[in-house]
Amino acid sequence: MDEANQSAPTAPAKPYWFPAKSYGWGWGLPATWQGWIVFILFLAGLSAGSLIVPVDRNPALYVAYVTALAVLFLLVCWWKGEPTRWRWGKK
Repeated sequence: MDEANQSAPTAPAKPYWFPAKSYGWGWGLPATWQGWIVFILFLAGLSAGSLIVPVDRNPALYVAYVTALAVLFLLVCWWKGEPTRWRWGKK
């Protein structure tokens, strides 16, 4: 057997934490335990934010807090999620 025709073994592909949605743009629910941990931490952060920064006392600070959490969550989805594009279902 010719050595030039043999390919080096490749490492198995790492699964995406957040799969792309079938329709539209963005990600669906988490597909791995790591994704679920990030998702639960995001929800816990939103819940804690309503106690730490009450919206009725300082609405601007609350909006800034929620925006920062959302941006952080989106960055994790972008980093560990399937590449996004507009989708019209399975091909």
